[in-house]
Formats: sequence, C-alpha cells, structure tokens
Amino acid sequence: MNSELKTKPDLTFWKLWNLSFGFFGVQIAYALQSANISRIFATLGADPHNLSYFWILPPLMGILVQPVVGTLSDRTWCRFGRRIPYLFIGATLAVLVMCLLPNAGSFGLTVSAAMIFGLVALMFLDTSINMAMQPFKMLVGDMVNERQKAKAYSIQSFLCNAGSVMGFIFPFLFTWLGIQNVAPKGTVPDSVIWSFYVGAAILILCVIYTTVKVKEWNPAEYASYNGVSQEAQAASTEGDKDGGGWITLLRKAPSTFWKVGLVQFFCWAGFLYMWNYSTGAIAETVWNNTDPASADFQAAGNWVGILFAVQAIGSVLWAVVLPQFKNMKMAYAVSLVIGGIGFALVPFLHDKYLQFIPFLLIGCGWAAMLAMPFTFVTNALQGYGHMGAYLGLFNGTICIPQIIAALVGGGVLSLVGSHQSNMMIVAGVSLLIGACCVPFIKEHKA
Repeated sequence: MNSELKTKPDLTFWKLWNLSFGFFGVQIAYALQSANISRIFATLGADPHNLSYFWILPPLMGILVQPVVGTLSDRTWCRFGRRIPYLFIGATLAVLVMCLLPNAGSFGLTVSAAMIFGLVALMFLDTSINMAMQPFKMLVGDMVNERQKAKAYSIQSFLCNAGSVMGFIFPFLFTWLGIQNVAPKGTVPDSVIWSFYVGAAILILCVIYTTVKVKEWNPAEYASYNGVSQEAQAASTEGDKDGGGWITLLRKAPSTFWKVGLVQFFCWAGFLYMWNYSTGAIAETVWNNTDPASADFQAAGNWVGILFAVQAIGSVLWAVVLPQFKNMKMAYAVSLVIGGIGFALVPFLHDKYLQFIPFLLIGCGWAAMLAMPFTFVTNALQGYGHMGAYLGLFNGTICIPQIIAALVGGGVLSLVGSHQSNMMIVAGVSLLIGACCVPFIKEHKA
C-alpha cells in the first residue's frame, strides 16, 4: 500500500456528470437492443418458446468481454487514458453493428439465414456495448471518493435512464412522424431500422464528448489516490506476476462482492424475463393478438417502448429519492419490493395507459439496481487494487443469472400456461426474493 495515500478530491457536479455523460449514448444503444430484440426475432419468425434462447448471447458476451476489458484497462496507460481507449473502440464497433442488425430481414435471405445473420450481429453488438459500458463504471471507481460515490452512480443512473427513454420511444416517435411500422412478413419495419440509425449517431457523439472532457490520472496520481503502490501497478502492467489472476482475485474478494452478487442473481433474472416477454405480454394483455405479422403486434411493440420509457422515467425520479435514505440497504430492499409489485400487476391491467402504473413501479427497482450494487462493491474494494478486473468479474453477477434465466425461459413459460404475460409475475417473484437477500450484505463504511 502507498504510505502517503492521498484523499481523492471532491469533484464538482459537472466533473461527475462528464465522467458518465457518454453512458447516455451507450444506453440508447442498449435500450434499442433490449426493447426490440424479441420483436425483431419474432418478426423474423422465431417461436415464443424459443425467444429466450436469443437472449443468451447478450449476457454471454458480457461475461466474456467485461472481465477482459477490466483486466486489460488495469494494465493500460497511454496518452489517451486508461479506460477511455476501450470506451471509444467499443462505441465505434457498436455504431457499425447498429446499422446492420435491424436489416437482418432485408437482404433477401431465407428465414434461417436471416436469423443466423441477426444472431451474429447481436453477438457483435452486445460485445461492443459491453466494451463501451464497462469503462464508465471503472472511471467512477478510479476517480471518485467514497463520500461522493453514491452521488456519482446516481448521476450515472440518471443519464442511463435518460438515454433509455430516448432509445425506447424512437420506434413510436418515428411511426408518429409517418415512417412505416409494418413491413412484409419476415422484414423489420422501417420505424425500427431508423431508430437504430439515429441511436448510433447519438452514441458516437456522446462518447466523443466524454473523451474530450475527461482526463484520467497518470500511474503516479492513481497510485497516490487509490492506495496501490506504483510497484504493484507495474506488476499489473507486466501481467500480474504476483498471482493476481481472476481465480486469485475471486478468492480474495470481500464478502460484500458475493452477497451483493446473490441479490443481483434474482434481480437480473427477473429483468431478463421483462425484456424477453414484454412485447408478447402487452400484445396478449392489451391487444389480445400475438401474431407477429399483425399490425396489432407491431403496435404493441411500439407501446412496449413507451412503457420502457415510463419505467426509465420512474427510475430517474426514484434515483433522486434514493440518496435521501439514510440506510442504503433499506433503500435497496424497498426499491426491489416496489419493482416486484410492479411486475406482478402487468397481467391484470388491460388498458394500455393503466400499464404506466406497473412500469413506473418497476423503474424504482431498476434505479436501485443501477446505483446500489456498484456503490457497495467499489467501497468494499478500496485498497484491493485491480479495480477494473474486479468490476469486470462482478459483471458476472449480472450476466450469469440472465444466461440461466434464458436457458430455462422456454420451460418456465410452459409451466405458466404458455402465456407471456404470466412471465411478468415470475419476474416479480424473482425481485421479491432478491429484496429478501439484501439484509445479508455487509456495508463498508467510508
């Protein structure tokens, strides 16, 4: 440890804002993916019982990419920074793939070939989004002191949800502007295609802003603020010859890392089912029509974007409330309970506007999931070093539950009567179980 450890300075609001602003653009891309993947593959001809399998790729790429990005960025020191080069490369790749994915059904391919093309494009899209997303969490862990960390992640949560709102409403907005929302069978509507094009343009502009505005610390400054000797940093750069491999890091991880991970398991499994089955659930509950070729189903797809935007607005509002709680664990648990109740209400409300209520409640759970886990974990990791590698590994607590939930999703759907709306109740129960696990977290005090 550095014997002359300096306290990280308080950062102004705008410096905290700049650290995370690019997340706004990244989240537009992520929102377009999460709201439209099931819609795209259903339009291409996928069976509802197989839809969850298409959702294995995003978390699988996350669990593969984020630890690698975290570890490599721990070892990277160049004129452009430590984390930012990976952010810029990931965003550039995401822009390219966003222009290809929604066109999977437009190249005259057979149904099976179009799905394979879509799967490959989805794999590259999620790889690049994960590469672009992870550096923002690391920048906060690197440069923000413990007292401001909750505020920094709340700002990140706000920007994340603001980006989500924009990404979610794009198909509805473009349909309203007159762009076609229906297309020949097996082809994705133009309203969705143009949403991806515009989202890609905003993404690269936001990332350029962060790249210009944020100056990362050099190795000596990082060591002096984070309690890691320059010798240890050099060893990390040489490849962790001191035994800092992923297995070693996991063995040495604080208990908070694992206990927050338990909560994460149930929460992310629940949200995977929301992203996977919301279009079918709303088409079934509100439009009473689950035929992907119908105008009703595509209208439901647009409305799901609006509901996800409502969820994001609820999350933005709740993110303002969260810092007012004196007990962070109480705030976390209460938020998850509210979100679980929201999920359980979805199948019982048959008016599309009444669906705003459950999705506002779901937003409360989402706000806590974005801000609280990383606050607990990065506080517990102070002095451990390898912050990027640890946060990359912690991403496994986001990805593994989604992979498991996706693998069993078709079976669970059969168990609940093959009604996609009932999967919302499954998601609600999952969040409530996560809330029950929160009291086991050991909170690290600054």
